[in-house]
Amino acid sequence: MATSVQKAVAPWWHTAILMAFFLGTAAGGAALQHHARGHADLVQHRPDVVLLYISLIAGEWGLVYYVWKGGLRPSRITLLEFVGGRWNSAKAVFLDVVLAIGLWSLWQGISFLWTRWVSAGHAASISQMMPHGWVERALWVLLAASAGISEELVFRGYLQRQFTAFTGRTFIASLLQVSIFAVAHGYQGVRSCLVIAIYGTLFTLLAIWRKSLRPGMIAHAWTDILGGLMG
Repeated sequence: MATSVQKAVAPWWHTAILMAFFLGTAAGGAALQHHARGHADLVQHRPDVVLLYISLIAGEWGLVYYVWKGGLRPSRITLLEFVGGRWNSAKAVFLDVVLAIGLWSLWQGISFLWTRWVSAGHAASISQMMPHGWVERALWVLLAASAGISEELVFRGYLQRQFTAFTGRTFIASLLQVSIFAVAHGYQGVRSCLVIAIYGTLFTLLAIWRKSLRPGMIAHAWTDILGGLMG
């Protein structure tokens, strides 16, 4: 599928560094999974999730800063413009919320079928990282909201645009971007990566159709929030 090619917002090396970061994260996650499977005592020992959540929140916003500092700012594109601009009416807000709810509902259906027929539960390395108590739950909500904003901006925004500019094809760009999105979640296990690829594809299709990252950010954040509070 051809597309009207947009100009890249950053040089190729800026994107390459980001890709290397995600691949490194995936390798570390795979190693953690392998280690957890072979050491049951590590699964039983719960880490300091408060410190973990705070560091992950900082990491999510660090990704936003990286994209803004090295890409959007030199190209004179504001974060608001990149996300899709301001809401110009209550109807636009309502539409994005409805789209987010619809996407979340579709995802719940897919997730239900996946856990019923393919795989259930969390990976060993993250099973002890779910929130307990009001402090952890509050931080989890902040982390989920940060991830929804950051990951949609980075993957469906930055990487989608970069790959489209580099390849000249929306389909190829989407395939690359979704693949990296799935691989970056390697700490959740191989089976989870497969379903996360479906997850990323849904968000990509919505962003392309809506020409905005807003509904995807809402749905992504809400999905992660409920996943932690009700998981």
